[in-house]
Amino acid sequence: MKDRDASVKPEGKNGFLFIGESPASLSIRALIEKIRGHGASVLIVGESGTGKELVAQSIHGREEDRGGRFVAVNCGAIPDSLLESELFGHARGAFTGAWRDKAGLIEEAGGGTFFLDEIGDLSLPLQAKLLRVLQEKEIRRVGENRPRPISVRFLCATHKNLEAEVAAGAFREDLYYRIRIIVIEIPPLRDRKEDIPLLAEHFLERYSQEMGRGRTVLSPLALERLSAYSWPGNVRELQNEIQRCLVFQGDDPVIGEASLSSRFRPPEEPPSRDPFNLSAARAEFERRFVRQALRRFDFNKKRAAAEMGLTRQGLFKLMKRHGIETPKRPVRKPTAQAC
Repeated sequence: MKDRDASVKPEGKNGFLFIGESPASLSIRALIEKIRGHGASVLIVGESGTGKELVAQSIHGREEDRGGRFVAVNCGAIPDSLLESELFGHARGAFTGAWRDKAGLIEEAGGGTFFLDEIGDLSLPLQAKLLRVLQEKEIRRVGENRPRPISVRFLCATHKNLEAEVAAGAFREDLYYRIRIIVIEIPPLRDRKEDIPLLAEHFLERYSQEMGRGRTVLSPLALERLSAYSWPGNVRELQNEIQRCLVFQGDDPVIGEASLSSRFRPPEEPPSRDPFNLSAARAEFERRFVRQALRRFDFNKKRAAAEMGLTRQGLFKLMKRHGIETPKRPVRKPTAQAC
């Protein structure tokens, strides 16, 4: 049911779960601090794996301060036929298998925060029912007629462009404007690479403790490789890579470049097809060296020979040995001079 975003961190004294010290991350944390105590709906936008649920949890804050639960559901992870009952609950006998009354997840979040992840995957009929909940502050369980009042803060997230979804008729415009009172955009990891060392250190500490290992660190070159990567899977991909390295690392406390997945390492150069012949290699070097020197001095043999540390005769011998010829210069016609 829950599809947690990456980079889970034990809640600190300020209640922040979203890790990062880049300008973008600090800006997000400042915004979270500003809106945390208010009940306005928030739409969190970002690619998959950027940490949208962690932002939602940070907005919710500590349960002892909020006085309510944080309840999350991924709209794309539950079939539509079941999602309505999961969200709103149902009465006994409402459908086959409904043996008892059941409160929905929205009711369970009463007094706290309800997080709808990937709201862009919600069907149009359920969008209409959710809009009514947001407007009326009440729900109706499936199979019931009486409304039940609720006091819940709604946070939503999506990786989709909801404006484009509205234009395509796949998302209700009235619901879109209802949930986007405040918008938080989380940039992808490739745009906040300053956070990579901090995130990597956090995951190393977390999984090392889970595996009962001693402290493990990344070598400077391994960290350089991670920082140069484009991270299509964002923080979740980094989390998985760190966990994988620790599994295969053994007892070595330093994770080197060789321990990283192949996609992080530069491709190996293919073996040369040229024969390993010293004379041939030396001749090829001389040929390139002479040609570059001649081009550098516009084929002035005297200057080229002096720069190379050769006599003109020595340069001529090398040119003859390697079949190097200089381009013929056009003959300049004498110009008439005025008397």
